[in-house]
Amino acid sequence: MFLGIEIGGTKLQLGIGAGDGHIVQLWRGNVKPELGGDGIRQEILAAVPEILQRANIERSALRGIGVGFGGPTDDATQTVIKSHHIAGWDRFPLAQWLTDLLQLPTCICNDADVAGLAEAEFGAGRGFHSIFYITVGTGIGGGFIQNGTIYRGVGRGAAEIGHVRPAFPTGTPLSGEILESFAAGRGIERQYLNETGIAANVQTIAERARAGGTLEMRILDRAAQALAEGICTVVKLLCPQRIIIGGGVSMLGEELFFYPIRKYIAERGFAAFAGETDVVPAALGEEVVIHGALALARKQVRSTLACASC
Repeated sequence: MFLGIEIGGTKLQLGIGAGDGHIVQLWRGNVKPELGGDGIRQEILAAVPEILQRANIERSALRGIGVGFGGPTDDATQTVIKSHHIAGWDRFPLAQWLTDLLQLPTCICNDADVAGLAEAEFGAGRGFHSIFYITVGTGIGGGFIQNGTIYRGVGRGAAEIGHVRPAFPTGTPLSGEILESFAAGRGIERQYLNETGIAANVQTIAERARAGGTLEMRILDRAAQALAEGICTVVKLLCPQRIIIGGGVSMLGEELFFYPIRKYIAERGFAAFAGETDVVPAALGEEVVIHGALALARKQVRSTLACASC
C-alpha cells in the first residue's frame, strides 16, 4: 500500500491505495491560506494517523509516498520551488520532510502532472499513447504524458499552459495577460468584479449566464476563447492524441465550457492537424490527484527495486 497526498491552493487530500486506480481510504480537508505552508504541514501531521486508523492499516504496511503539489517542483532535489497561491513553500524540502516524518521513500511532483498521469493510466486517457491534461480550477495547470511517463523538461516542470499569453486584440480586457487571468476560476471572478463591482463565484456567474445574462456569457465565452487558443498552441507543438480537461471550472459542462472550446479550436486550429486530437472531460473527478500520487509512489518503488537488482 502507498500514501498519496494532494496539496492544492484550496484543497488538501490524503489517500491510501495500491496505485492501481482504486483508493482504499480517503481523507479530505480545506486549506486555510492565511496559515500558509506551515498550517498545511500541521494538517498533514494530524491527518496521517487518522487515515491509517480509518483504513485499519499499520504504518509499516505503507511502502512509499507520492505527492501532487500545487506549484512547480524540482525533480533533482525533490523540493518545492514555490506555490503561486500559498505563502511558506519557497524551496521547501517536502520529500525529505515526509521521509523524516514517516520513514518512507517519497516522490513529489506538480499536481497537474500527477493528475495527468492518473488520467492516462486509469481515466479518460487510458489506451492512448499521448495525452495532454489541463486542470482549470483556482489556477490552470498542464501535464503531458507519453507512454505512461510524465514529460518534465529539464526536471523543473513543463506543460505550463496556464502561463501562456492568448492573442487578444489590444484594448480587450486583460489583453496581454496570461491564460489564467482569462479562464481560471479566480481570473473569471476577478473579471466579473472589475466589470460589475460585484463579487461572485464561478458557479453564480454560470447560473446567471444560463439565465440569459449577456455580461456573464461574454466573460465565459472569453474564457473559452482563451483556452481554445492555448489548446491550439499545444496541438501545434505536441499534437497529442487526446486533450483531457478537469478541475472545478470544467464542471460548467458541455454548453458553457466544452462546446465553445471545441468550436473555437475547429475555427482557429492548425489545419494540417485537424481532427487528430479530441477534447474530452476528465474521468476521475475530485480524486484525480490522489490516484496520480499513488501511481507515482508505486512507480518510484518499482524503479528503486529495479535499480537495486542491477
